[in-house]
Amino acid sequence: MIDKFLSLKRWEKATLIIGFILMMGYAFSLPDPLFDASYSTLVSDRNGELLGARIASDGQWRFPPTDSIPDKYKTCLMAFEDRYFRYHPGVNPLSLGRAMVQNIKAGRVVSGGSTLTMQTVRLMRKNKRTYFEKFIEIILATRLELSYSKNRIIALYASHAPMGGNVVGIDAAAWRYFGHGARSLSWAESATLAVLPNSPSLMHFGRNRDALLTKRNRLLQKLLDNGTISETDYRLATAEPLPENPHSLPQIAPHLVTRLYLSQPGTHVQSTIDKSLQLQADNVLERWNTEFSQNHILNLAALIVDLEKNEVISYIGNVNFGKQQSGNQVDIIQSSRSTGSILKPFLYCAMLQEGALLPGELLPDIPINVGGFSPKNFSLQYDGAVHANEALARSLNVPSVVSLRRYGVPKFYDF
Repeated sequence: MIDKFLSLKRWEKATLIIGFILMMGYAFSLPDPLFDASYSTLVSDRNGELLGARIASDGQWRFPPTDSIPDKYKTCLMAFEDRYFRYHPGVNPLSLGRAMVQNIKAGRVVSGGSTLTMQTVRLMRKNKRTYFEKFIEIILATRLELSYSKNRIIALYASHAPMGGNVVGIDAAAWRYFGHGARSLSWAESATLAVLPNSPSLMHFGRNRDALLTKRNRLLQKLLDNGTISETDYRLATAEPLPENPHSLPQIAPHLVTRLYLSQPGTHVQSTIDKSLQLQADNVLERWNTEFSQNHILNLAALIVDLEKNEVISYIGNVNFGKQQSGNQVDIIQSSRSTGSILKPFLYCAMLQEGALLPGELLPDIPINVGGFSPKNFSLQYDGAVHANEALARSLNVPSVVSLRRYGVPKFYDF
């Protein structure tokens, strides 16, 4: 092989070397990662329902990329942007030729002729539009098609397409504009998000409403004409109004969301939280907070654990997270503090398990002295004797110290 190469003429060697360099450059032309972008932090419950989110470091609502794109949105997007997306190799020569003719006739750029794959490359590169940049997009689009499936490419586009303001991608747009996840998008909502990246400035809650509505309904008419949707679907879709105001994202288990935002920024974390139970626990703590606040107890926390699965199913770090008063944004669960009375239920449990204590057993509640330490109850009063279960319910200190001496400190430490 080497002898054959050496026997070639100089221009033949140069051609082979240049060809090899170009092939290697083409093979490694895609950046890694494809998108140099920061992402919002998402936290969902055990069933995938969104609990909360934190904005990306660049101030954009850009959810982490996902491969799950709703069929309605894909249908609308391909009908609007690239109806031959499933068939071309990343570049559609007919579209490019038509765009060139239109631009020459108009004397300015009125059409780009870019496929969805080329637009995905443009979103990756974020460079100014020039003819040279268009040529680079063509090269990289064909390379992208060789490395990724059509569904993956359309998912990359949908996750990074500008949707107006500081909203990027279909998932963030679905929550901000319609108040629910992308998988629940209607035909009207899907059509709205499909036309937005073409003119993201149209998504302004104070102007451009008619222009956006016209583009959306024109796309819905196209879907009706090609038989994608029925007459009934078309009428229902065109009757849907555009969103009037941006929606706030869910604020469920906000202290947990904040904790995960600090430890795993820019990721989508599926937790073990049960959203339904979380909301019930929130309501319970709010009711108790109303009562306790009359005695100037302003902070409450709760952690509910499924002991069989060893999973946290409800996480309430504090109450009234959004009020920003009385330290309500402090996560009490994570805050360092003295163990204090938290150990009493564990001691009670350990002694019950070993039969060393019965719930109705009387424990002394009298002044005692243990090596110079004189424990006192919070009330500074003593009952003489009290049942073990009542001592736990009232969090009495003296009966707990007596129980600990009986059980043994080293033994309890290893429990």
